[in-house]
Amino acid sequence: MNINQSIETHYVGPTNYRGSRIIATTPSGHKFTHAWNYALNSEANYYAAAEALRAKLDWPSIKAGGSTVKGYAFVTSILEA
Repeated sequence: MNINQSIETHYVGPTNYRGSRIIATTPSGHKFTHAWNYALNSEANYYAAAEALRAKLDWPSIKAGGSTVKGYAFVTSILEA
C-alpha cells in the first residue's frame, strides 16, 4: 500500500537580517528553510526547497507538484511495510 506524503512551500520576503527564502513544511511539522537562489526561476526555487526537505526526511522522489494560493505543494509516496 502506498501512503502519499505532502510538502507545502511558501515564500518569505527579505528582512533587514535575512534574504528572501522559501519555507517547506510537512503536515506533521517537519520544516526546512531554503535561501532564495537567484540563478533559479521562481518555480525551481520552490521545488528546490521541497526537494531539500524530502532528502532530509529520506523520502522517495517527488512524484507531482503544483501551485497553490500560498506557494506550491508537492507529493511523494512512501511504501508501507
